[in-house]
Amino acid sequence: MKKLIMLTVAVLFGFTLMLGAAPGDVQAKTQFVTIGTGGITGVYYPTGGAIAKMINAKRKEYGIRATVESTGGSAFNVNAIMAGDLEFGVVQSDRQYQAFFGEEGSEWGGNAQKDLRAVFSIHPESVTLAASVDSGIKSVMDLKGKRVNLGNPGSGHLKNSKDTLAAVGIDPEKDLKAEFIKAAEAPGLLQDGRLDAFFYTVGHPSGAFKEATAGKTKVVFVAIEGMGIDELVKNKSYYAKSFVPVSQYPGAMNDADVPTFGVKATFCTSIKVSDNVVYAITKEVFDNFDKFKKLHPAYAVLTKEGMLEGLSAPIHPGAMKYFKEAGLK
Repeated sequence: MKKLIMLTVAVLFGFTLMLGAAPGDVQAKTQFVTIGTGGITGVYYPTGGAIAKMINAKRKEYGIRATVESTGGSAFNVNAIMAGDLEFGVVQSDRQYQAFFGEEGSEWGGNAQKDLRAVFSIHPESVTLAASVDSGIKSVMDLKGKRVNLGNPGSGHLKNSKDTLAAVGIDPEKDLKAEFIKAAEAPGLLQDGRLDAFFYTVGHPSGAFKEATAGKTKVVFVAIEGMGIDELVKNKSYYAKSFVPVSQYPGAMNDADVPTFGVKATFCTSIKVSDNVVYAITKEVFDNFDKFKKLHPAYAVLTKEGMLEGLSAPIHPGAMKYFKEAGLK
């Protein structure tokens, strides 16, 4: 009887171990990754969600389970990726550059993040210039002597607008009646006649420009182009050519898309993340490209070739493997 009891216990114990091992085996085969984005009301968060949804739909094939985290944005995402707290993150292209090269004046000055890797770029965030029709501003050079908002101190678009002016030889202190207010205030001031024009770096469509073009004051988008701008884009790897899609702004006095340049939202990771994981995510986004483009209006201007522009950190080997297979590199 005693032997029977001991045998029964042994069998039950062994069976329990078998049951307990199954979830562990499953977890061992599943790689968990977290994607850092931005605020839940911005474009970064749904971007991360869309990518996670694509990869999770093929969890059995790839063995990857992706989750999305709302974060403080680009700088947070870079630091969290480098610390191993995130596997991926959405990062503005100029911030990617500053982090990888440890650019002086940035959070990473003298501390280059050499393990940072680019996967692909996403939607453009265009340096956009809007002006009242009555101001007579038809080009960047026409800004001389005008009341122009360049952006509030510490903002990314203030640096972008200053780069624009420097590229065409305009000194904001000498040549403009420059303002340095928040972008959210600029549309109302333009409509009230207290500004002639304002710069704002943003993905389109933008609520700020919808407001600016919807009032009684007629507003036009001004092209930012020419030799000086071409040279700026050539010399700054985090800048890329883009355009303002005027179909998104029926109140604007433009009849065609307006050329400009800008930064891009980019998808980044670390060299420490496995090639297989990065390859799988890249493949899902590009193989389902048309579906991905429909997920947000800001993606309407995307092209596969354009998603390899604006990258300053080296492309991760896993992503490069896919790009070569697809003939994109």
